[in-house]
Amino acid sequence: MKKVAILGSTGSIGTQALEVIARYPERFKVVALAAGKRTAALLEQARRFSPAFVACAEAADAETLRSQLPPGVRMASGADGLMLVAAESAPDIVVAATDGAVAFDAVFAAVERGSRIAVANKELIVAAGELFVAAAKRSGAEIIPVDSEHSALFQCLVGEPLERIASLILTASGGPFWEMPAERMRDASLADALRHPTWQMGTKNTVDSASLMNKGLEVIEASRLFGVPAERIDVLVHRTSVAHGFVVFTDGNVKAQLAPPDMRLPIGYALAYPDRLPDIAALDSFSALGAAAEAATVRLEFQRPDPLRFPCLRLAYEALERGGTVPAALSAANEIAVEAFVEGRIRFGEIAEVVGDALAGTPDEALSLHAVRTADARARDLARRAVEARFAAPAN
Repeated sequence: MKKVAILGSTGSIGTQALEVIARYPERFKVVALAAGKRTAALLEQARRFSPAFVACAEAADAETLRSQLPPGVRMASGADGLMLVAAESAPDIVVAATDGAVAFDAVFAAVERGSRIAVANKELIVAAGELFVAAAKRSGAEIIPVDSEHSALFQCLVGEPLERIASLILTASGGPFWEMPAERMRDASLADALRHPTWQMGTKNTVDSASLMNKGLEVIEASRLFGVPAERIDVLVHRTSVAHGFVVFTDGNVKAQLAPPDMRLPIGYALAYPDRLPDIAALDSFSALGAAAEAATVRLEFQRPDPLRFPCLRLAYEALERGGTVPAALSAANEIAVEAFVEGRIRFGEIAEVVGDALAGTPDEALSLHAVRTADARARDLARRAVEARFAAPAN
């Protein structure tokens, strides 16, 4: 039985990980849970799974939860709470599913003690992926990606020599604006941006999908996780989200991973690797390819994205090519820009402009965790200034 700790247990990935774990009580035991401010949901999870360690964001919330949990449960908050869950609980597997940089130190601590990291935190790999992978190599920790696209590439590469990779291909749904004219897309509403064609995700990730920034961040992740440079990573739009990733090998052969758009599948794979869970999905051959069971035809279509209509994708490639702390700045500036769009302070088309302004003010510097934090803070400040300039400007 594997002991599992979950950072971000009340988010989309965290809750789906608990769904998978609940189906296999003979294989997995939840030993620790950490969440932010959704304390009611965290309390419900703690009562159901009986972890020995629980953490939340605020000290006052931790005191309230402590009074409602069974005696003996260790409770903490903030950075101490994250460290308690990720490392002190001695887990075999840490599901890293928080947003942003809040859990960086805790995840690195888990890596240093040799835990498997089922990683679903884009910001961690984008901002500090080189450091993260190097730390795992030193300690012997396993990094198993949970994002469907990187899980696909990982599965395609099992047993394959990495030096025989010719290129990696990530697929994108294209989001809700794939067929919308550029001039309309610039002024698209938040409600429009949240109409994702295939996946159910949180607001931030759904907006990133609409701008294709999510795919740009995934390009950076793929480079860090698999050691492949930007010029050998491509993105293709695949509207049905069934084919998640391809590996082209030097001999001309191509391997792809296909599955229905259900995050429980890559989560289950990351938890059970190198095994596969039994009976997680009962599908006939067409359902497994994303079609209705009674369908007579399955079509797999792919299109190239237009970097002029989706400038966030171009910015991500530029950040990867510059390297160092520039990807961290890209991720941080995008968080501020998306937040401003959600609040109605900038237009959808201005997200890329804000990020571009922040990158223009980001110097090229060597990578370290300290430098990453400095670049993150600087980029957020630059992005906020760019937002204020646009918010204060009179409408044309």
